[in-house]
Amino acid sequence: MIAGLMLGTVLSVQAASASTPEPAGKYMNSYPKSLLAVQPPWSAPLYPGTEVTVPGMENVPDIHGDINDPQLVVFFAGNQYMLVNRLMAAFSKAYPQYPRVVAFTLPPGRLITAIKRGNGILLGNMHITLKPDVLTAGHGSIMRLQNDDHWFTGTEVYARNRLAIMTQKDNPEHITGLKSLANPSIKLCMPNPAWEGIAKSSIIPALKKTGGEPLVDEVYTKKVADGTTFLTHVHHRETPIRIMSHQCDAGVVWYTEAYFHDKIAHHATDIVPIPEADNQEVSYTAGQMKDAPHPEAAKAFMSFLLSPQAQTLYHQFGFMPPK
Repeated sequence: MIAGLMLGTVLSVQAASASTPEPAGKYMNSYPKSLLAVQPPWSAPLYPGTEVTVPGMENVPDIHGDINDPQLVVFFAGNQYMLVNRLMAAFSKAYPQYPRVVAFTLPPGRLITAIKRGNGILLGNMHITLKPDVLTAGHGSIMRLQNDDHWFTGTEVYARNRLAIMTQKDNPEHITGLKSLANPSIKLCMPNPAWEGIAKSSIIPALKKTGGEPLVDEVYTKKVADGTTFLTHVHHRETPIRIMSHQCDAGVVWYTEAYFHDKIAHHATDIVPIPEADNQEVSYTAGQMKDAPHPEAAKAFMSFLLSPQAQTLYHQFGFMPPK
């Protein structure tokens, strides 16, 4: 009898727990606001669940959505991290037959390497073997993959971007442009050319255009050697964190990244624009994979990227429309 009552009590408690969700934000709001202001993910999750996030430790900010039997998998250029959750939610609303979606916002070079190797993505102890339905990257990268390996059934240019310099709030080092980065007293956070395409395809050409090989050498050789340039692996996470933590004074990033942290998230950062004459522009291109596991969802997403709804969202986050 007592055992039966105890079992009934346990079941009642379990049922109550299952039907009583944790108050929204209570777990995350228990962390200091100063910590949450610096550490990602910097965006609301796509789906609800029991939080186990520990900022700066138990945190996977660049996988957005549901990795369990998703109906659409998109490998995004990492610089679109700030809007992907809204974009994917809007897609699912527009196409309600696809409620389970997931997007990865990591350096496209690493995502492309994972696809070529066929060995999945390793993040800490987690191994993910999802195959993408859609891959996005810079136009040159997508076209090389198409011309050399014929990866895609179709491609679409859907947005453009340009470079900017992210600094600490109010720009205390008085950085005025790319030439300022050669100052030996300025601590830089710069993408590593070995791992991030932004360095090879955009930043180094912009430095060369502005100050020739001596400026490239100063920023990427001399200052690396003396420790005043820190080289990142995933700049869209590392650069803002290091600047907000006062580990670095500045770093070259995509304009939309600097715009998001300063104007939308209101973090302790600032923007120094780079003049058009010294800047580099990139067009983002999406490709529908020939071996997409979900070809109909991929086709729908390719169309959605060019829809007024998606284009308005990209504009709100500082991206330029496709030409």
